[in-house]
Amino acid sequence: MFYNNIDPVLFRLWNFEIRYYGLFFVIGFIITYLLVYHLAKARHLKLTKEDASDFIFYIAVGIVSGARIFYVLFYNIKLYLASPFEIIALWHGGLSFHGGLIGAGIAVYFFCRKKDLEFYDLADIIVIPTAIGLSLGRIGNFINGELYGRVTDVPWAVKFRDAEGFRHPSQLYESLKNLLIFAVLWAIKGKKLPKGFLFWSFVMMYSILRFIIEFFREPDSQIGFIYGITIGQILSIVMFTVGAAFMLRIHKVKIWNAG
Repeated sequence: MFYNNIDPVLFRLWNFEIRYYGLFFVIGFIITYLLVYHLAKARHLKLTKEDASDFIFYIAVGIVSGARIFYVLFYNIKLYLASPFEIIALWHGGLSFHGGLIGAGIAVYFFCRKKDLEFYDLADIIVIPTAIGLSLGRIGNFINGELYGRVTDVPWAVKFRDAEGFRHPSQLYESLKNLLIFAVLWAIKGKKLPKGFLFWSFVMMYSILRFIIEFFREPDSQIGFIYGITIGQILSIVMFTVGAAFMLRIHKVKIWNAG
């Protein structure tokens, strides 16, 4: 068993702090920029380095905005109605992956319209580095001692500062989950696949694995369980259903074109 006494602040200078979580966030976007430009060139897309930088900006705004709005609406609406200023207090935490994905999708849509590209040209690319970024983010959550798992006595259980008992390090489970998704997407990225296959594969893999990991993760205290499952599992079911529907549509289009 392990005691998580890691200081989440990497560097302090008077009132200025650099936290591991923020550092991982920046590293994630740097990796995203490099991989997006590399994959765009490999696919012969008309995307310059400047375009790639603009695209990352669109994605960053979309992810943060979508993740925050979704969290406010679905995870703690009473708090934010009582204290509206907290909506913009991102430093207090509170982001939803599912909302971030929707925000990123909207950002991709508008960027593609601006650059006259097809949505799936970039959507199939962005999910690959996104998986790495999510993996780094979960490590940041572990260092922060947040989003921890349920009480357990497994040999690798962790004692977090603000949690009673030893817990599943569900943040690390999620980090490994995202690395697995990245490995699968990277392995199949060069194959002849219909447009949208990589994007919806990411959506479906994430939803399935997230649903499973939620059994080890402590539910949000302000919500708890809903009919025996968590809000994360409910959103994952919706996410999988949408992904499966679009994947079926892609398959039908492929058969139609082949015929």
